[in-house]
Amino acid sequence: MFEVIIIGSGFAGQCAAAHLQRLGIENYRILERRDFMGGTWCQNAYPGAAVDVQSPLYSFSFAPYVWTQMFAEQKELEGYTNYVIERFKLREKTELNADVSELRWLANEQCWQVSTRKGQDFKARFVINASGPLSQAVIPEFNGQQSFQGEQFHTNAWRHDVDLKDKKVAIIGSGASAAQVIPAIIDRVKSLHVFQRTPHWVIPRPDYKFNRFERWLLGFKPLYHLLRKAIYWALELRIVGFKYSDWMRKVIAENKAKKFLQTAIKDPELRQKLTPDFTIGCKRVIISSTLYPALSQPHCHVHGKEDGIAGITPTGIKTTTGQHIDADVIVYATGYATTDGLIPYPVIGENEQTLEATWAEYPRAYLGTMVPNFPNLFLMTGPNTGIGHTSAIFIIEAQMEYIDRCLKAVREKQAQTIAVTTEAEAEYTDHIHQEMLKTVWHKGGCNSWYKSKSGKVIAIYPGFSFIYRWLAKRFKPAHHLFNGVRHER
Repeated sequence: MFEVIIIGSGFAGQCAAAHLQRLGIENYRILERRDFMGGTWCQNAYPGAAVDVQSPLYSFSFAPYVWTQMFAEQKELEGYTNYVIERFKLREKTELNADVSELRWLANEQCWQVSTRKGQDFKARFVINASGPLSQAVIPEFNGQQSFQGEQFHTNAWRHDVDLKDKKVAIIGSGASAAQVIPAIIDRVKSLHVFQRTPHWVIPRPDYKFNRFERWLLGFKPLYHLLRKAIYWALELRIVGFKYSDWMRKVIAENKAKKFLQTAIKDPELRQKLTPDFTIGCKRVIISSTLYPALSQPHCHVHGKEDGIAGITPTGIKTTTGQHIDADVIVYATGYATTDGLIPYPVIGENEQTLEATWAEYPRAYLGTMVPNFPNLFLMTGPNTGIGHTSAIFIIEAQMEYIDRCLKAVREKQAQTIAVTTEAEAEYTDHIHQEMLKTVWHKGGCNSWYKSKSGKVIAIYPGFSFIYRWLAKRFKPAHHLFNGVRHER
């Protein structure tokens, strides 16, 4: 039996493993469903893939790296991922092609049984789910989809063997992935048709390449961490606009985006198609200096909601206005199963209670990490832990500080299990959604992937990230059960 099983080998799984090593826990195993490690930045290798948070902050505080540019591209992020894997010797702790099919609590043994699609069964006292909130690619169904005679694929599984040179390409979706793919392929294709459901606000990307001297300076840890802090506090101010200041959001941010749109897009008809009808920040803001120039190319055509997809034919796409768009390749930039599909496999806890039933109304968890009646189970990047204004890795590290404290408490009390109380989770969740009412994600006038089917915003943490970290560090024994007995203050 393992002490801990980590499900997923992306940044969250790597962070979990590094923390376990620091706690002196070596009897752990990482289960990775793919035949390679690394998660997002090893899987998402589509043209133009890059991070939209400054790289010195979008990295682990305990694993600094000498970056070549402020906003790292996919290859460099993949290099950093492999650097972390090698530094902490994670390959020898990882089982590849281990796609989890079920997670079940065994009450008699006080442990979790983790089953995979290959028929393997692993047992562990603790499980840390790090499968990632953006790992299950979604391709919508369209009439005639299977009849298409060309190539079609999701950005998450980019077909590098398909040459786009002089091809007629259709891309479905206009979010973050599409905004990176479009500029990267526009000069290679014969024609590009972009099908957008709703336009997004776009602001310029203030990228910067570090010269050799600056990279040498970044090799000094004090300077590196000073840069991290400067970036962190600059980004942290964004939450003021997202939550507290209509003036900052509308007058500063939205006006900046409108000016950028007016300057970059000269065609009034195209500009109208690209103008959102919701408040900036309600959906994910696109950070790109190259998207608008690409969309302005004469061989690029943008289809709005008034000219959507009626169906797919053997040779292309038929629009709702009756037009037929010839296509050799269809690219789906249609996102991921999020919010209500946070965990991609069945989880059965105490008394055969399922996580699916527990989350029937909407996903919820104490600190986005623990769910009542699911002892010794921790959810990385769980409900309301996404961050709209700064680095997700900051939140991942904060979650692991909470998990560290849980594991230490179990050890100190010589207990078998730890679980959050129903009352503590309910109080925390109620507070989260009261705070959410103040934010642009709730009142910004859009329907984003941040929301669950219930209408509640369950993907984003509604406040300053340092507040979340403070809550994660402030472990409260009274909010937890040890071996099924409430701990007294």
